[in-house]
Amino acid sequence: MNEEQRSLLLKSSSRFPPPQGVKLSYGTAGFRADASILESTVYRVGILAALRSLKTKSVIGLMITASHNKVSDNGVKIADPSGGMLTQNWEPFADALANASDPEDLFRLIIEFVKKENIHFEGACPAEVLLGRDTRPSGGSLLEAAKQGISSIVGAIALDMGVLTTPQLHWIVRARNKGMKASEVDYFEQLSSSFRCLMDLIPEGSKINEMDDKLIVDGANGVGGEKLAGLKNMLNSPVIDVRNSGKEGGVLNEGVGADYVQKEKVVPVGFGPSDVGLRCASLDGDADRLVYFLVLPKDNKIDLVDGDKILSLFALFVKEQLAILNTNGNEKINNYYHARLGVVQTAYANGASTDYLKKQDLEVLFTPTGVKYLHEKAAEFDIGIYFEANGHGTILFSEEFLCWLEARDNELSSMSKGSEQQKAASRLLAVSKLINQAVGDALSGLLLVEAILQHMGWSIHLWNALYQDLPSRQLKVKVVDRTAIVTANAETVVVKPPGLQEAINAEIAKYPQGRSFVRPSGTEDIIRVYAEASTQDAADSLGNSVARLMDKFLGFGSSS
Repeated sequence: MNEEQRSLLLKSSSRFPPPQGVKLSYGTAGFRADASILESTVYRVGILAALRSLKTKSVIGLMITASHNKVSDNGVKIADPSGGMLTQNWEPFADALANASDPEDLFRLIIEFVKKENIHFEGACPAEVLLGRDTRPSGGSLLEAAKQGISSIVGAIALDMGVLTTPQLHWIVRARNKGMKASEVDYFEQLSSSFRCLMDLIPEGSKINEMDDKLIVDGANGVGGEKLAGLKNMLNSPVIDVRNSGKEGGVLNEGVGADYVQKEKVVPVGFGPSDVGLRCASLDGDADRLVYFLVLPKDNKIDLVDGDKILSLFALFVKEQLAILNTNGNEKINNYYHARLGVVQTAYANGASTDYLKKQDLEVLFTPTGVKYLHEKAAEFDIGIYFEANGHGTILFSEEFLCWLEARDNELSSMSKGSEQQKAASRLLAVSKLINQAVGDALSGLLLVEAILQHMGWSIHLWNALYQDLPSRQLKVKVVDRTAIVTANAETVVVKPPGLQEAINAEIAKYPQGRSFVRPSGTEDIIRVYAEASTQDAADSLGNSVARLMDKFLGFGSSS
């Protein structure tokens, strides 16, 4: 590293002293905290993004958002060249950078890391970072801090992409690195054209009635509501009524948004008795989560149609199209591509959803909690579908399968255009373009749900009736040392301390359709308890019994 680079880093970092007494940690959501203490952190993540770009010789994304958190919070996270999350082995460096005490300490860390990773500053390819932010008032000043961080690496280029949803930035980064058109306009064009393609391929007689053609969307008073208001003008149907778009004076994530709706199971602000029976959906603050719901007649309650049900709908549709593609009339084709379709869940998925998926002869796999684990596992399939109950998820298509599918679609178009097989191939190709394969995306997910419901001729009531969720209860138990619990099998089995899993099994056996697991928190001395059973009383009782076992085995503080 030359003297110019050293001087630039030391000078610029002195303008961004870290907050005193605060230790930040980079997780799945990046860094998040009260916006007032984040300038130094965002500046340093700017440096990290530029170094990541030099290392990978690719375009990197930097997103300023705190997703479903309150409006006074903010955060920052990196999009890797694939459009996915920052590789896990760079997370410790992110932590060290954010918590470096002064410019000299920061410079020392950078020197050591650059040497370890063999990063070259004098390469032919300068660092390039795309910047996005959500609608939070603090976003503008934090964006400037990020630019300063990026610019502290000689030759690095920072491109401000403006106000975006988080999935839009991830999509643009992925598209840029694949050599595709990669602007917000291109994103909207790809979503709208692939959606129209699916709508044009709906079988005759599948159209649902006019009442079910209307969709009411809660935009969380965030960027998603704003973007959907523009996107809907590019579509002929369904009729989309966007509420809480952020233009009506509401507060971001306050009594609105997918996180609020999913956890509280009540109507968001702006919804009421006049919406009973209508199809409603809710985005979260940065539009990477999506849930649907039905407004019930009493007490502002809702019937939630969560990520598990979205996953089930997607899996049924994809499985159906694969079956059509591989059948000619009533005969199976011998030389078809043996596409492996897989569904990936965590232990928090409702047991009723897992049972339903298995009964459809779908391959269901489990991973530990966290999007990075789900995404990684889904990528092992030709078509991998993952969702969390909170509404975050997507569909991944392998490059090998897509190459085959495009060739097959061309072959069928020339030989038997308009055949059921050709339509199935075209539908699957359209799904691969509509869905955001970088990350979960509420806007693309919403359009895919709408297209599939139209294709099936289903109302939200029929969709919701696929299966009935088992009642569940989640508890948090404070303990002396969370590391005393060690789990295996995607966090469903306790291997330490000895005897605890057997004790949990004994409690589970007392309840019809009982299931329970425990897992340590990643950040605090808390054990999370999940329990489900055939009735709410039974689920509550099972949860409390397992929480008491924490007291017996680990030393108990309190549960909530």
